[in-house]
Amino acid sequence: MNGSQRDTVRMDNDTLAMFDNKLASDIVSAVYVIVTLANLGGNGVSLFLLLMRTSPKTPSIIFMINLTLTDLILGTVLPFQIAYQMQGYNWTLGTSMCNVLTVVFYANMYCSILSMTAISADRYLGIVKPMFFRERREKKAFAIIACILMWLLVLAILSPLETATLTYYVHERNITTCFDILKKDMLPSVAHWAGFLFGMFIILFLCPFIITVYCYVNIIRVLVRKTNSQQKGRAVRLACIVLFVFIFCFAPNNILLLAHSITRLYFDKSLYIYYKLSLSLSCINSCVDPFIYYFASKEFRRKLRQILRLQTLSTGETQMIESHRESFFSGRSTNNANED
Repeated sequence: MNGSQRDTVRMDNDTLAMFDNKLASDIVSAVYVIVTLANLGGNGVSLFLLLMRTSPKTPSIIFMINLTLTDLILGTVLPFQIAYQMQGYNWTLGTSMCNVLTVVFYANMYCSILSMTAISADRYLGIVKPMFFRERREKKAFAIIACILMWLLVLAILSPLETATLTYYVHERNITTCFDILKKDMLPSVAHWAGFLFGMFIILFLCPFIITVYCYVNIIRVLVRKTNSQQKGRAVRLACIVLFVFIFCFAPNNILLLAHSITRLYFDKSLYIYYKLSLSLSCINSCVDPFIYYFASKEFRRKLRQILRLQTLSTGETQMIESHRESFFSGRSTNNANED
């Protein structure tokens, strides 16, 4: 809608129906409550283990720390989203806080995608291309710089959400929404909108997804030839978890965002209610990420078992851990990388 008309234009029926759909709002709120509790608990323990108990700090461990911090930041802002949903889409904390919540929400999703892609690429180099891996990996600096570049890329693409006014007063329902209604003049033209949305879909979702699938397919192919069934089983389970996160958590949201934007910009139709429901799925990844750490790093797995007072793996695996105290993707040699 045009910015000069924002106080007089009536909301379309699809948008008003979304605000009146209490069942959808309750479902989203319930998902956010569960995610918040699981997020803070699981990622709090994960951050402690990754920072304080896991060594050496390989690039993949650094990517995991970055992923955990991203998840914890999301967990701290989700309660505001829960309150917003439970108040019937009425935002009372001001425009600036709405921008912060929105940017954190989307930054979590896309930084998670890029972090998992970086972990996949690091493992791919350590297992499939061990010589390249050994020659090109430069201490921890490379991983730290990569994490910084991830955040800069995501924040650059999300910059319209950082500066625009994302709150809107809906006369028909006497509520102020946060990010649920965006004005067309938030960006200069339809072409800019298309570039912004396709940029999020292609650069921050589709390309990382393709890279991740490629890496894991090749990792499994190499491990099938060179390792025992237990090691192959862990690799397959890890690949399945990562692909589950992409397909179940990230794909519906990004596909529906693209579909809703196209139908809204070019056909004046709306798929927003379905997009809103899919948005809650994107948060579930923050609860699944600790399982990625468990299957990806034997040092993390060993420390977690010690905390939970579980049996510390088999004797043979314990001996391997003592002699090779690195992550599954340490990259020292092909055999070492395959041990986990």
